[in-house]
Amino acid sequence: MPSTPHRALRAFLALCTAAGLASVAAPPAQAAPGTGPTAVVALGDSYISGEAGRWLGNSLTNSGGRDGTDRAWTGSGYDPARVYGSTAGGCHRSDTSEVRSAGPIAAALVNLACSGATTEHVFRAAQGGKAFKGEAPQADRLAAVAASHDVELITLSIGGNDLGFADIITSCATDYIVWYSYCHDDQQPEVDARIDAAMASVGKAVDEVRAVMTGAGYATSDYRIVLQSYPSPIPRAAENRYAESGWSRTNTGGCPFWNKDADWARDSLVPQLANRLREVAVAKGAQFLDLRDALQGREVCAKASRQVSASAPASGAASEWARWIDSRSTQGLVQESMHPNAYGQQALGRCLALIHAVPSGHRACRNTAGSGPSGMYLTAG
Repeated sequence: MPSTPHRALRAFLALCTAAGLASVAAPPAQAAPGTGPTAVVALGDSYISGEAGRWLGNSLTNSGGRDGTDRAWTGSGYDPARVYGSTAGGCHRSDTSEVRSAGPIAAALVNLACSGATTEHVFRAAQGGKAFKGEAPQADRLAAVAASHDVELITLSIGGNDLGFADIITSCATDYIVWYSYCHDDQQPEVDARIDAAMASVGKAVDEVRAVMTGAGYATSDYRIVLQSYPSPIPRAAENRYAESGWSRTNTGGCPFWNKDADWARDSLVPQLANRLREVAVAKGAQFLDLRDALQGREVCAKASRQVSASAPASGAASEWARWIDSRSTQGLVQESMHPNAYGQQALGRCLALIHAVPSGHRACRNTAGSGPSGMYLTAG
């Protein structure tokens, strides 16, 4: 929110003009930077755009409303636009996306994030940014919001696609289903080789956001940037309810990963990325929102959660909060796999609302066992 001096100066100038004290003609009327309705803006990739928001848990039923999990079911067919607004570009900004689920924290909740985006899709075009799925770079689109609204907070989720997170998931699943081999021993060196460049690009993305806000007349104290990390969509081996061998993890659970790969992803890869993102936030003067444990116990195949069935309806307190890998390709789209579903997005929205109320300091967001998305809470991060 613009600082008191910032607001006071605009009010004083307006009073002077009204009193006839201005000695020259006023310029053509236009919105002053930082005026208008308050706004919170989401930028970045699929984990914040709302990918997989179509689903309320996971169900093995492949017809009709799929035991109530498929929010695109119309009663006679499927219309994903009911959830995503439009699927033409594939940004998949769902109606339960993090910023949309945060509640009345601002007059306008603006989602500019896009599924599949990398840092170059955030940068301004003048600084090497690229259009994506028919839309201008996100920083350039932010400029229009900053000019017409009083932007209080910008939350950014980016870097995962620069690091190749989706490719890692695909490789690990393929190694389980096809090759019967581990992926972590091959993937960790790849991550180590790419992560420095990825984090440098995340840092530039934060700089680009700052440049846009400065250009719109904001001081750094007038708004906040929250850089967030990624939650793990799969549990540790000891917390998986399906045996490692056999086909249950693939055909029933939708979590085709070996125990060692699952432990690596949950306790090495996700923390490594979170720790590096925190370093970027500290270096760039942004708040950090650590989401690594946000889905703890609610991951795909987690013992503490269950699938939805006719006898076990969808429930935010009991269902899984992440979309499974549908190896049979009988439900939805492959790109929805391993993303927070509608429940997970509602939980992350609660995290956003909580950090919106905390003016400074880094925080981690966790869930309360046995509670729904409203049970999220912050700890020192």
